[in-house]
Order: sequence, then structure tokens, then C-alpha cells
Amino acid sequence: MAELTLAQLNALDRAGFVARLGGIFEHSPWVAEGAADGRPFASVDDLHRAMVAVVQAAPEARRQALIDAHPDLAGKLARASQLTEHSRQEQAGLGLDRLSDAEFERFDGLNTAYRRRFGFPFIIAVKENTRDSILAAFERRLNHDRAEEFQTALGEIAKIARFRLNALLEA
Repeated sequence: MAELTLAQLNALDRAGFVARLGGIFEHSPWVAEGAADGRPFASVDDLHRAMVAVVQAAPEARRQALIDAHPDLAGKLARASQLTEHSRQEQAGLGLDRLSDAEFERFDGLNTAYRRRFGFPFIIAVKENTRDSILAAFERRLNHDRAEEFQTALGEIAKIARFRLNALLEA
């Protein structure tokens, strides 16, 4: 259920706007800060586009930090209950918080291989996937080059942000 309307969000002062949207992009309130001056937004689509544009306009190092802010899927942070509330809910929705030891080892091995190859965590919008499709995506995306995978990760982050905005706001 949505927590507030777009009109209410638009009416917040800058600090309130950033406080409400600071976690939409994982540990990256700078995205909400960059979008704040674009208010009022006419739709959730407009807000999402503005936030994605902030990310796209950011220097590569900042986009890299955004990618790096994401936890491994079904990783050690999840097992230690140290995820953000957004990430915890998303991973729990697929049961990634309840894997058998063998399933955890498979995810851990893929996470390790992915990080070795690309230098950042594997990111996928879990809300539009199943465990099997995530494992298949891991295998497929390990064949990408780094530049392609960097862009893929940013695209998945944008999808995740949209799901989070939809959960926060009434359309």
C-alpha cells in the first residue's frame, strides 16, 4: 500500500523530499537531491525519469558507487540480516532469505565469480524474476564485457527504483 501521494511528496520541503526518497536508489540520497529541483512532478513516471536522469548524468565514479551500494543476492549480508529494508523485502519476496545450504552455496559461488569478473555486485530486479530466471541471468551475464554489464546493472537499478517508487506513492 502506498504511503503518500505524489502531491504530498511534491509539497514537502527539500529535506523532507530527500528523506522520503533517499533510499529509492540504494544508499544513494544524492539521486533524490538531484531530482528535488524538478518538482512538482506530474506523474510517478516523470519522477522516475528525473531520478534516472540524475544517475545518467553522474560521473562514472558516482555511478560505480551506486552499483557498489547494492548487496549480493542471497549473500552474507542477507544471512546476517544486514540489508536495507527495501532489499530485505525484495529478496524475501522470492525466498532468497530462506535458501538451503546448497542453494546458498550456488548463489555465493555465482556472486563471487561475478564480482571477480566485473568488480561489482550482480544486480537484477528480483520482483520481475524467479530464482531460476535469476540463476540463468547470472550465467548469461557472466559472458558480457564490463561496459555492457555496467549499463545492464544501471538499467536493473532503474527498474528496482521504479518498483520502490510504486510501493511508496499512490499513482
